[in-house]
Amino acid sequence: MTLSPATRLLPRTYQPLFAHVEFRRLLPALAASDLGDGMSVVTVAWLAVLIAPGDQSGLVVGAAVAAYALPGAVGALVFGRLLRRLSPQRLLAADSWLRASLLGCVPVAWAAGVLHPVLYVALLAGSSVLHAWGSAGKYSLLARLLPPQQRLAANALISSSTSASVVVGPALAGFLATVVSPAWIIGLDAVSFAALAVQAARLGTRAEAVATAVPIDTGRSAAGLHLLRRQPELLGVLALTWFFNFLYGPVEVALPLHVTDDLHSGASLLGLYWTLFGVGAVLGALAAGALRRLPLWPVTLGIVVGWGLTLVPFGLGAPASVSVTCFALGGLIYGPFTALSFTLFQDRTPAAWLTTVLAARGAALLTASPVGTALGGPLTAVMGPRQVLAASGVATIALAGVAAAVRTWGKRRTCARPSGDL
Repeated sequence: MTLSPATRLLPRTYQPLFAHVEFRRLLPALAASDLGDGMSVVTVAWLAVLIAPGDQSGLVVGAAVAAYALPGAVGALVFGRLLRRLSPQRLLAADSWLRASLLGCVPVAWAAGVLHPVLYVALLAGSSVLHAWGSAGKYSLLARLLPPQQRLAANALISSSTSASVVVGPALAGFLATVVSPAWIIGLDAVSFAALAVQAARLGTRAEAVATAVPIDTGRSAAGLHLLRRQPELLGVLALTWFFNFLYGPVEVALPLHVTDDLHSGASLLGLYWTLFGVGAVLGALAAGALRRLPLWPVTLGIVVGWGLTLVPFGLGAPASVSVTCFALGGLIYGPFTALSFTLFQDRTPAAWLTTVLAARGAALLTASPVGTALGGPLTAVMGPRQVLAASGVATIALAGVAAAVRTWGKRRTCARPSGDL
């Protein structure tokens, strides 16, 4: 297939992806939904403040933010028997339609004057129930539509879209909120998911043909756990990612306090930290596509070590100019991690089980960062923000060391087994 002039401007790693018409159609819709979610980072909490009773804003904001994410873990477990029988294309469409429908009710209820906090939280919770399955469907669909050698590049593009939405989405939401209510901006998020649902349905016969060519899991959920027990590498990737996200959680608490208490600065400096981190993460995610020829596990562990090292200077009393640079570098180093993690799962998981395993992965990881964030509050109160940032970095470096040791031990144990022992 002849590439368009715009496609020729892309790095060679990504050019082959655009020879697949299904991928070319899906990517803009995925980017639009990422941008919608990026805007909702601001608008979900902002609207909660506007509709909360006078002295209950904190409670309503906390409930709204949690409802927009955490029910996905419940949905991954409760609906497993039903949803794991669906093709990845239909899982992605089902999650997108649900989010579009319920999020779309928010501006309607706002305009009608009936958006009570309980209704708002219920709509947000309902919209996220299938999100772990939707994410699993998305990455399973990519694995089925593209050859193995192109998966990392595709995952890198999807990951860079997510990272870019964290930079662009909140800024765009802030601009739009000067003109319209945040309820209408959530409505735009709903529209973006409706567009994704339509595009998923339009992928055509090839997506369905590839899906039906793969046997569908009809066993029990316990069989998925049995598969993971027989795939120590998958368990290792999941455990590493969980603890990596867990140790990141305290950073979200400690960094704002470091800016105010240690650096005696304000929101502009905090925004600079996160903006440069986001830009670095986008560039790092795009660079992941060039890592296909490298061994994925060592690179993944190197990313964990690198992120930890960028946090250590905070504990040494580094000036703002140095710590901002380190945080931007941290984003660049962290950027490829998500793409590499998903690629490891796609490469090591049997196709029939991929959506089930990825949904379980998503459900487990939904708990990691919130638990770390909850722990970050007490730790910061006891140790101070600068020390918490450094401790998070040191613990992350130690995590990579433990993971490397466990992996080495596991490989030696496997090599020592008789050849007939599975």
